[in-house]
Amino acid sequence: MLQQTQVATVINYYTRWMQKWPTLQDLASASLEEVNQLWAGLGYYSRGRRLQEGAQKVVEELGGHMPCTAETLQKLLPGVGRYTAGAIASIAFGQAAGVVDGNVVRVLCRVRAVGADPSSTLVSQQLWSLAQQLVDPARPGDFNQAAMELGATVCTPQHPLCSSCPVQSLCRAHQRVMREQLSASQSPPGIPDVEECAPNTGRCQLCLPHTESWNHTLGVTNFPRKPSRRPPREESSATCILEQPRAPGGARVLLVQRPSSGLLAGLWEFPTVSLEPSGQHPSKALLQELQNWAGPLPATYLQHLGEVVHTFSHIKLTYQVYGLVLEGQTSVTAAPPGARWLTREEFHTAAVSTAMKKVFRVYEAHQPGTCRGFKRSQVSTPSTRKKPSRGQQVLDNYFQPVSSTAQ
Repeated sequence: MLQQTQVATVINYYTRWMQKWPTLQDLASASLEEVNQLWAGLGYYSRGRRLQEGAQKVVEELGGHMPCTAETLQKLLPGVGRYTAGAIASIAFGQAAGVVDGNVVRVLCRVRAVGADPSSTLVSQQLWSLAQQLVDPARPGDFNQAAMELGATVCTPQHPLCSSCPVQSLCRAHQRVMREQLSASQSPPGIPDVEECAPNTGRCQLCLPHTESWNHTLGVTNFPRKPSRRPPREESSATCILEQPRAPGGARVLLVQRPSSGLLAGLWEFPTVSLEPSGQHPSKALLQELQNWAGPLPATYLQHLGEVVHTFSHIKLTYQVYGLVLEGQTSVTAAPPGARWLTREEFHTAAVSTAMKKVFRVYEAHQPGTCRGFKRSQVSTPSTRKKPSRGQQVLDNYFQPVSSTAQ
């Protein structure tokens, strides 16, 4: 959950997860729908799916025994990469395995004055090698967590707290700042410049690019240099909230399930079509999609309500939001496979993306009459000040093998 997501966001999700599935066996027996529903809002949804797949493999193929080395974790469990394997092996099993995440990259690049692009293969290999050399074999889990915490709280991207850094005396980036303040050409005796690692026949591939001069205003944040990133590609879609206000049991909206692979795999959304600049009018394409799921519908009632812009990791997606209320129309009581009719309360607790919740808020803003009869369902989130649940206190049990009496 903490991969590419802040701790403050994760806490309540983690608490609910551990309360619902305190052991690997519990998670392995859950449905993907349940996993997606609890994960909804965290983003990068493949993480939740891979986590469940890993639990199923441990229970069904490995006899309930977690692999305990970085090598076997990465080899045997789906979705476990080098960083995750190293973190689990060192923290849970005491293996002297290094880890490199974004925070550790920043710490190592500053300590060793690595100015080259840290995402390049050569620099990445060097950073992993450094991490493996530095990890404390006696307390590898504590060391790795300390390195990550150092980057998260002290050696921060924009405003590092160098004066309180415990490794300030070892930091070549800090030494470079001190030298630059004294003299652009002098170096304290006994402290080699990192630039001296370059052989006479070529330029060091770890140093600041020769095309980029030292920026005095940046100080230690000259390291690491941020690689140039491509802006997210822009795409457009049209989506429609189709509602039956007089459906049996209360008003309902139509949701359809996304494909099992790709962006937002397996999540539920309002009927949506991708839009091309030279394609047909959005309302026509959307009406055809709606009719595929719900049968003949009155095109005259399809209303454009606004737009929603949502940026995923690599896509900036603009949704053209439409609404269609089947007021006075014959109720559509059944949904074909891959679709379902949900009440508004059910929608707010379903496995839907943050983007779809934004879309629904646009719809609600244009339907004041239908909103008054409903109170938006609130997902209960345990207070972080409450006493930790037993599921959290016995986290070690999560890694216990299946007992001989378990079925």
